[in-house]
This record gives sequence, C-alpha cells and structure tokens, in this order.
Amino acid sequence: MKNILWMGLIVSSLGLSAQNYDFVVAKDGAGDFQTVQAAIDAVPHLRKNRTIIYVKSGVYKEKLILPTSKTNVSLIGESAAETILTFDDYASRKNMFGEEIGTSGSASFFIYGDGFEAKNLTFENSFGEGSQAVAVRVDGDRVKFENCRFLGNQDTLYPHGKDSRQYYKNCYIEGTVDFIFGWSTAFFEGCEIFSKRNGYITAASTEQETPFGFVFNNCKITGLAEAGTVFLGRPWRPYAQTVFMNCELGEVVHPEGWDPWRSEEKKKTAYYAEYANRGAGYQPDKRAQWAHILTDLEAEKYSLKNVMRDWNPDEE
Repeated sequence: MKNILWMGLIVSSLGLSAQNYDFVVAKDGAGDFQTVQAAIDAVPHLRKNRTIIYVKSGVYKEKLILPTSKTNVSLIGESAAETILTFDDYASRKNMFGEEIGTSGSASFFIYGDGFEAKNLTFENSFGEGSQAVAVRVDGDRVKFENCRFLGNQDTLYPHGKDSRQYYKNCYIEGTVDFIFGWSTAFFEGCEIFSKRNGYITAASTEQETPFGFVFNNCKITGLAEAGTVFLGRPWRPYAQTVFMNCELGEVVHPEGWDPWRSEEKKKTAYYAEYANRGAGYQPDKRAQWAHILTDLEAEKYSLKNVMRDWNPDEE
C-alpha cells in the first residue's frame, strides 16, 4: 500500500511539472533535453503563447542563439548560482576562414526573439581579460531578466537592438571596461553593478532619435576596484544617454562620475544624469560640468512606465 501511495506522489509531482513547464533541460538526461539549445530549437516558430523552459542546475557550455522566430520564450533556472549558461569566445578569435569574430560574434548567448524572459540563471563569458568577450547580446524587444547574473570582464552585457526595450530586475552584473554597452533602451531595477577593477561601467550608443538609453534605479554600485577609479559611463556614440537614480554608489566611483571618451564634441550631445543618489561615490559637487543633476520634476521623466511606453514588464 505504501508503494502505491509513493507512486501516486511521483505521478502527481510529474503532472505538476508538466503543467508549469513545457520543456525541461537536464544534463543527466532526466528531462526532455540535455542542452538548452535543443530546447530552444524545439519551440514552435512565432508562437503567440508563452513557451516555458525549465533548466535544472548544472554548467551548460553552449554558444546559444534564440532566433527571431522563437518568440515569447521563458528560460527558468533551478538556481541562479547553480544554473550556469557559459561559453568562452572572444573578439579576436578566428573563425574557420581565419577572420576575427569581433565583439558581437564573441557573445555566449544571442537573443533575437521578442518577448524573451529569463529568471534564476547565470549568463557567463568565461574567456577572461585581454579581449572583448560578451556574455549576452540582446536584440529582441520586450526582454526581461529577473534574478539573473551576468559574468564577464570587458563588454559583458550588450543591449544591442536599436528598437529593443529591456528590463533587468534584481540582477547582478559584473565586468571591467564598458561592461554594459549598446544602443538599446534598458531599465535596471534593484541590480548590483560590480566593477572588478578600474574602468567604465557603461558605454551607451543611444541613437539621437531614441528617447531613452540606460536607466539605473535603486541599484548598488560596488566592486574590487580602488576608490575613485570607476566611471559611471562614457559615450560610445555622440548621443549616449545614461541616468542613475536613487542608487547607492560605492567608493569605487570616480568623483567626476563621467568620462567624455577623449571627445569634446560628445560632451555637447551625450546626456548623463543623476538623481537622489547616495554613498561615498556620490559627490555631486565634483561631477563633470557637462553632466546633469536632475530636479524632482526632471526625474519624473525616467519612470519605468515612461521609459517602456506601452510595455509594463512588471505585469508579466
């Protein structure tokens, strides 16, 4: 009788999993697939309903791609610390034709599909220092990451799509130089931004006609860098936009806050601003003269609702 009851509990548990997740990835073969890419490949093209992929703990060394035809896909990890998606490409690596793959080509994960969501996962480029090495490149629109880690050095996170809106909630992002960079509109809420050494956190390349670039709200800026050696950002392109609001800035932050990337012209067009920050790294009287300290009224413009327009990521 006990055996029958035990079997019933197993069936019940499996039934619950089947309802919660469409596919399960497990390295030991206990799921539907042993690789994350195989699960992505199995998602029907242009599906309107959400497809949920559960990834069990393990280190998955794969160079991943979510194509544009794979829409509304969710990747849910068993544990952010123990479910790791990693690869080790780097910009100067040669392809089979002897050509360098470049910064974009170095990405461990390419995300092109709209409506992608990730939760409880680590995304890593494990190459190390010495070259640009991207962990995640994001081109899709309405992309959300929650409780995820992004590990790397130079150019860790690449919000690339010019029309892409991205939301990062309670995430950890680390790197050395320009480790959050690109064209997209991205809102970071409650994230820890960790500088592993002296360098630059952001390198936005916002288009002139794009209303918002990178917005950091209620984030913590920490790191191993020496005090005063980390800039909040420098403009990769002339109209770069980056705003830090209600953030705790650690002592690693440079007193001037912002660097013009050796360009007087970029000082005239880039828009770098702060509002209601705090901590040892917040020294508004010493900030670069071409940057901005927002008033209460100006800061209202940078609400999640305003930045994301008709998409509310907190409702999904």
